[in-house]
This record gives sequence, C-alpha cells and structure tokens, in this order.
Amino acid sequence: MKEEEVILVNENDEQIGTMPKMEAHEKAELHRAFSVFVLNDKNEIMLQQRAAHKYHSPLLWTNTCCSHQRVGESNIEAGKRRLREEMGFETDLKELFSFIYKAPFDNGLTEHELDHVMLGYYNDEPVINAEEVEDWKWMTPVDIKNDIEINPDEYTAWFKIIFEKFYQHLVDNLVVR
Repeated sequence: MKEEEVILVNENDEQIGTMPKMEAHEKAELHRAFSVFVLNDKNEIMLQQRAAHKYHSPLLWTNTCCSHQRVGESNIEAGKRRLREEMGFETDLKELFSFIYKAPFDNGLTEHELDHVMLGYYNDEPVINAEEVEDWKWMTPVDIKNDIEINPDEYTAWFKIIFEKFYQHLVDNLVVR
C-alpha cells in the first residue's frame, strides 16, 4: 500500500507540492492539516485517546479527530471523512479559523502544519475505530484547560497548542464564560 501523501503549502495555504507523510514529518515541511472539535448540547468537547500502537503520541488525549487533507479534497470533506473513519459518525462541520504551528516529538518527527480548525455538534456515543482510537470522553472546555495545566503529559503536543486557540474562540463567542 502506498504511503499517504500530505499537501505541502506556503504560509498563504497555497499548494506547492505533495510529499509522503513520514518524510514531511521527518523534514518538518509545512503542510495542510485539519483539526475537528465536536461539541454536544452541554458544550462539552468529545476527546479521543490515541490508540496504543500509534507511531507517535500513543495513549495521549487529543481533539475529536485530526488528519491531513487529500489532493482535491476540501477541508470540510476531509474533516467529515476522518470523523467517520476514526469516530464512526457523521455531522455537519464549520471551519472556524486556521493557523500555523510547529510541534516536535521525542521520536525526531515534527508536525509543521497549517491547521484548519473545524467545529461540529453531536450528542450520541461514537463507534470508535480501535485501529485509531483507544478511548473517548466528553469534557467541558474549562475542565480540559485545568487538566492540561495539571497533567500536560497526558495530551498531545498539537492539542495543547490548538486547544488554547480553540478555547479563546469559544470565549470570544460567549460559548464559555
């Protein structure tokens, strides 16, 4: 099976090429990505715990799902596809904002992404894909913020960066007070 490719971009999110995913992470090349946050009617966020066998950040908690767009796939299409693949459900998504971040890992890989952050709503239990996800839970944004301060090593490097921006978006839009 051919390794998945990521879309290399410049700082304006203009595609400049593609590269195998592992190579892009080894070279810390800027590439397009997305992060999905799903909230329920209580404004709790669905978190996932990454599967134990993942090549980086195993068993760490992170946002509902995240991945990379495929060539020719819109951000929303990519988010919906990955939500189905990882969490086993579909919901409408809305793109909130995008930003660039860089997060190195202990194994020598680096996430250098132009990340498109999306929001969806769902109230039922997911049907998790055990190849991708170990566990899941609902948490309030305030509880997540507090837990990251107390237990930072239980969360993925990118989630801590993205959550800070997502939390500010919730505050700015009066979802969290």
